[in-house]
Amino acid sequence: MKYKKRTHTCGELNINHIDQIVTLNGWVDSRRDLGGIIFIYIRDRYGKTQVVFNPQENKSLHDLASTLRSEFVISVTGIVKRRPAGQENREIATGEIELIASELTIINKADTPPFPIEDEIDISEETRLRYRYLDLRRATLQSNLLTRHRLYQITRKYFDENNFVEIETPILMKSTPEGARDYLVPSRVHPGKFYALPQSPQTYKQILMVAGFDRYFQIAKCFRDEDLRADRQPEFTQIDVEMSFVDEQDIFKIVEGLIVRMFMEIKGIQLQTPFKILTYKDAIEKYGSDKPDLRFDLSIKKLNELLTGVEFKVFSDVIKKGGVVSGLVAPNCANYSRSQIDNITEFVKKLGAAGLVWIKYTDKGIDSPISKFVSREILESIVNRMDARFGDLILIVADDYLKAHNILGALRIEIANRQNLIDANRYELLWVVDFPLLEYSPEESRYIAVHHPFTSPKLEDLELLDTKPEKVRARAYDLVLNGNEIAGGSIRIFNRELQNKMFSLLGISESEAQKKFGFLLDAFKYGAPPHGGIAFGFDRIVMLLTGQKSIRDVIAFPKTTSAMSLMDDSPSEVDEAQLRELHIKIEK
Repeated sequence: MKYKKRTHTCGELNINHIDQIVTLNGWVDSRRDLGGIIFIYIRDRYGKTQVVFNPQENKSLHDLASTLRSEFVISVTGIVKRRPAGQENREIATGEIELIASELTIINKADTPPFPIEDEIDISEETRLRYRYLDLRRATLQSNLLTRHRLYQITRKYFDENNFVEIETPILMKSTPEGARDYLVPSRVHPGKFYALPQSPQTYKQILMVAGFDRYFQIAKCFRDEDLRADRQPEFTQIDVEMSFVDEQDIFKIVEGLIVRMFMEIKGIQLQTPFKILTYKDAIEKYGSDKPDLRFDLSIKKLNELLTGVEFKVFSDVIKKGGVVSGLVAPNCANYSRSQIDNITEFVKKLGAAGLVWIKYTDKGIDSPISKFVSREILESIVNRMDARFGDLILIVADDYLKAHNILGALRIEIANRQNLIDANRYELLWVVDFPLLEYSPEESRYIAVHHPFTSPKLEDLELLDTKPEKVRARAYDLVLNGNEIAGGSIRIFNRELQNKMFSLLGISESEAQKKFGFLLDAFKYGAPPHGGIAFGFDRIVMLLTGQKSIRDVIAFPKTTSAMSLMDDSPSEVDEAQLRELHIKIEK
């Protein structure tokens, strides 16, 4: 097909191009026939331009234009003219001009697409993913991927300026399952043996520190075979970072520098540094989450001291068992009806709460269903402790420590959404530090690592490893943006003896540790430097900076929530011959 190549893009022309003859290539975005004159918008990823076909000036060209349909690929040549006064389109960059066509070539015709190529479409995500090549023509998705591209460039430039070396690590690696399930790849050459796809480059980047590359980064593909949700994919992208001879503050400084640059170049927002720091304990007890959203002020307050000794068994029994009675204030909600309160109660019950205690505080006094069990003095002290004001509703949960706070954390977000307390244009970043190193799993009858087995304990807590492992804090840190964890990392164990002790606490025998991680442990014998690092959830950062609700809208070819790729129908069955080569037999 012979056609004229473009001289300009479809988003480029303006009044400075008036009276120039230009050629545009792209897709037909829309067509209108108004009194014989045909108007089309031609579209590419840069924008769209209005083209005019007038039968009085060129009848054969107009006849050809009448055959155009949405998504035809065309080349059009013409002269740029200013639009008539009052007919400008201020919503697009080319809205002051139009192209008076003199030549038209239909490069490729198109079937009618299954949905219109426009931003506001009422179509299922399944259909969008099945026809992803059409979905990606929409302006919003193209903008998302262009933002993703810019973030790649910002990341590489920033780390290069700060003396980091970009090093690729293997995609086919040894299976070392200690978190989610590995994706396994059978070896044809070594029957019965398997590679794994990396859940992260963790062991490799530590080995790079041993090798003397003191500042490493990589934009890495990672794979986890786990249950999915809106912000999870079986394959995802990390910005992976590791540094030698550093402590937490060194890593914070590097990370904050990158985030500041991202926000300035993508959003035009100047962030203030250093970011806030909150301990894990304070985050849980004040906000009910280890990734709190600080865009609004609702905080949880503990009421145990006020309620010790009260006869109300809902409170007293929980306190005797070592649990907590804590609450939060729902501002201006004292006028909630019984059905509204019942609705909130059902919300927390679905999260596992036994119930919800409420107290209304108005200029008429205190109203609560527990007033028959608790003295007025106690109710007044609760109101004072909660810093409630006239018109507020106090909501209280009694349960074990973590469960109560997690329920209140979810309730905090629910109230904020109901009361429109969250400013969507505000960005709040903070570091959460001092996570527990270990947690005990009753199901497995052993301790498991909260982060991963290479995370260093805080040096001041080392002696607790032998006596109270659950009290040991980790040198781990998460970076949180508006209630979303966007990065997480730790200072690593670099001493083989301490690493062996960690494996022992995790119930990993010496032989098992050698089998899974022997290559890393052996490397530690040859002079491993102190080191630490962090990994950014790149997809999630793009999602938040583009204002999307799901990472699927910032990934070119994502999977569904059931890990399917509808466009190319994968995963799919393979030939018996391929299976025989891999020494695999499928049992029906």
